[in-house]
Amino acid sequence: MTSPGGGFSALTDLDWEKELQLNLLASTRLDRALLPRMLENKSGVIVHISSMAGMHPLWELNMAYAASKAALNSYSKALANEVASKGVRVLTVSPGGVATPQLVQLLEQFGAGSGATVAETFTNFANKFGGVPMGRMAEPEEVASFVGFLVSPAAAYLTSANYAIDGGAIPVV
Repeated sequence: MTSPGGGFSALTDLDWEKELQLNLLASTRLDRALLPRMLENKSGVIVHISSMAGMHPLWELNMAYAASKAALNSYSKALANEVASKGVRVLTVSPGGVATPQLVQLLEQFGAGSGATVAETFTNFANKFGGVPMGRMAEPEEVASFVGFLVSPAAAYLTSANYAIDGGAIPVV
């Protein structure tokens, strides 16, 4: 996420363009480079890393980022449906809060004014969409492990799905 929080009035055209370049167009370019060989081999797996923000944007935190991830989700679904019959699987992983250095730093900045800890700030943002039943952020290794499963033979029948790694935060069945 490179754009500022604060909603539409805080975002410039450059902010929107940076988020779209980073979170949508980088994936389409990489797919365009790698997909022809996968199609030729009738085999391959593409895993796009999206974000829960693509489904639950927080205007004061991540409006442009969330919109770019929602676009990635839509693109991934369409691409999966296009190439599934040709032997290529396309999947999307949408983590919620992951304890990466970037997110920890962002939460530190947001919590600094009130003296809140990173965990308290995360909980405050998570509560805006109903909270995280597991009560914590994911560890990067948890996301990586799931992606490893998705590209393995054990997941050979999976395609065209978006998997939330959110500690139970999305309140839908």
